Amino acid sequence: MLNIVVGELNFPRVDELETEIVERKGIGHPDSICDGIAEAASAALCRYYVEQYGRVLHHNLDKALLIGGRTETWFGGGQMLDPIVFHLVGRATVDVEGVAIPVEELCLDSARQWIRQHLRHLDPNEHLQFCTWLRPGSADLVHLFLRRSGAPLANDTSFGVGYAPRTETEQLVLEMERFLNSPAFKTEHPEVGEDIKVMGLRRGETITLTIAAAFVAQYVKSLDDYLDKKIAVREAAARFADAHIDRPVTIHLNLADQEEEGSVYITLTGTSAEAGDDGQVGRGNRTNGLITPFRPMSLEAAAGKNPISHVGKLYNLTANAIAERIVERLEEVDEAYCYILSQIGKPITEPLICHLRLRTSSLTPGIQQRAVELAREHLEQLPELWQTLMTGQIPVF
Repeated sequence: MLNIVVGELNFPRVDELETEIVERKGIGHPDSICDGIAEAASAALCRYYVEQYGRVLHHNLDKALLIGGRTETWFGGGQMLDPIVFHLVGRATVDVEGVAIPVEELCLDSARQWIRQHLRHLDPNEHLQFCTWLRPGSADLVHLFLRRSGAPLANDTSFGVGYAPRTETEQLVLEMERFLNSPAFKTEHPEVGEDIKVMGLRRGETITLTIAAAFVAQYVKSLDDYLDKKIAVREAAARFADAHIDRPVTIHLNLADQEEEGSVYITLTGTSAEAGDDGQVGRGNRTNGLITPFRPMSLEAAAGKNPISHVGKLYNLTANAIAERIVERLEEVDEAYCYILSQIGKPITEPLICHLRLRTSSLTPGIQQRAVELAREHLEQLPELWQTLMTGQIPVF
């Protein structure tokens, strides 16, 4: 029996509070790079395991560390002095009946492919040094992974949380980063790298976006050229905001620049990972793509976790999906929160609790029943979610 509880959401709405803070780290941020590579490696292992053995075998690759490199940049170019060092740490099935599985090769190939796909100016062979530390899992967790006749058994006692809908501030922060990192924007503004962080503050009716965007040195010929391009990017961001939200929005870009001294945010590769920052899996966006201190959040690092039984990934994705579906399907519900808690060794389809909190004018038995049915549908579909996750079609950060 599924333990689904429905209650009333009675605390103030976030968009009714005096202030609201929202953050998104773009695809080129060092933390996002760690998430991206870890998830790509897990997906690559899943595909190999399924192709060779007909099922996903035990693995977790959710520990990764990026050690920033060292570069020298100037207007028009730069050089890498010390490479970025990337450590991928985790557990994997490395052999079957004495036959070795090329786990390290699969992970490294997927990492290089992910870099090439998402970071235009970061050469995975020239600018990065990869180190892998992949060992077999502990016997009890491996046996737990294999010991199932029906739904997979949870490999951890953990929780997932989700909510819907997003506030206007949350949506703007999310869409602003996507806009600045879109292919169309890069075509018009190739000087903007992929390391873009958007921090949003709503105070009353006014939103302030503080944006950090790594410029690519080869497209910036002088300080004056940088300043002109910076103005153009800020104006493009302002136009995007004006077109998507009906409230005052102030845009700040690269506030750490000391323009009078010629110290500005230019990079060789389009990411601060080359010199200015380090990264780690799980320190960036949650599974909904945002960092939201005014909302409940799980600290789980979803990227790299196996998509079969690791509830740290599955429950956070599913909690968001349940909340979104409830708001979408039940017109009486204005807002939904979902909290799901597992117990290690229990079927992932049977959480210890799935707590739904709904904002509605009247929480009738009918609304409660329909919400329970929608949640049950998602929970029952959990054993199939891995098939989509291993394709990379569902973002987890």
